[in-house]
Formats: sequence, structure tokens, C-alpha cells
Amino acid sequence: MSTHAARLIAPDGCRSLPTPHQRSRIRNGATMPTGHSQHSQNGQLDSRRFRQVLGRFATGVVAITAVDPMDGQPCGLAANSFTSVSLDPPLVAFCVAYTSTSWPRLRGAKAMTVNVLAEHQQAVCAQLATKGGDKFAGLAWTVSPGGNPVLEGALAWLDCAVEAEHPAGDHLIVVARVLQLDTHAEGGPLVFFRGGYGGFVEPS
Repeated sequence: MSTHAARLIAPDGCRSLPTPHQRSRIRNGATMPTGHSQHSQNGQLDSRRFRQVLGRFATGVVAITAVDPMDGQPCGLAANSFTSVSLDPPLVAFCVAYTSTSWPRLRGAKAMTVNVLAEHQQAVCAQLATKGGDKFAGLAWTVSPGGNPVLEGALAWLDCAVEAEHPAGDHLIVVARVLQLDTHAEGGPLVFFRGGYGGFVEPS
């Protein structure tokens, strides 16, 4: 998965997933390497270089879930574009690709739930990032106060309602108002960095 930090994990209109063995450990005290700026022949940024450089920004990973009002089935997608936006009012945001097939199902729900994924949930992330099929097959979950899936083992959950949507290139920036939230399981976060998954190493 080698795109920049403001995009979703693929292939559901998102970002390409790393192979299961690609894992990175995040440690304090790393030095900042130097590199050369690259442009295409027409003066535009080279897209591969853009993804490579922005991939050095470490992010957490979330699963956004809801119950499809059309068929009553759980739906969701994985994202590493999640961020807090405002305390008053309480707002968060994430980005979703226009090509996502899961977003229209999530958008149709009155509320959706952001699950903050734990380090051991890489397989859960990969399953929710697939395109098509039953993304919740074999996954254990309970119901949030808003009626959406809270994945077993997630570190926290936030029930949200869409506040605004802003077109941004090939993605849509979704701003959502937090309705309810709470911590859930204990553990370290699932981290995405330079095309691989990893965890946060506490300083000794």
C-alpha cells in the first residue's frame, strides 16, 4: 500500500494493500533522510514519487462500519486517512475514493461508526479493504449505541453522522459529527508506514 497518507486502503476505491509479510516497526529517534525532488516531463509531480514520499508519514488505521439500510447487512471499509478536525463542535474527517463501492452503502445509513484498529487487527483491515464479497464473514462484533458494528478488539469507537462532503481530486473529503464515543479494547495501535503495517514501540 504505497499511496499518500490522505487516502484509503485499497482496493475498494482506496489504496493498494501491502502483502501480509510487509510490516514496519516505528521507533523514536529516526533521522530524516534526504532525497531529490522528481517531476514528470510535463512539469507535474511524478505520482510514484509522490506516493513514496508521502508514505513516510505514519498513520493509524480505522474501519468505518454501518448497517446498510437497504438490506440490513453490515458494511464497511478500511481507511488510514482518519483525523480529528474540531472539538466544538466535535468533528472528524476521512477521505474516500470516488470509485469506492462501499461508500454509497455507508453513506445511506443515518450514522456510521469509526473503529480504531489495534495492532493485531491487520487481517481485519485487509478483509474490510477487499472489493466485494462478505467483508464481515468470520468477524466478531457488537452493536454501538448508534446500531453499527463495533469490531471485537478495536481500541475505540466513534458513532458519527456525515456533516459535509468536499470534492478533492479523485477523492471525497468526508466531515462527520461525533455523536457518541468510547474506548473499547486495550493494546497498541495498528500503524501504516512506508507500505507496511506495524505497531508502536514504547520508548524504554
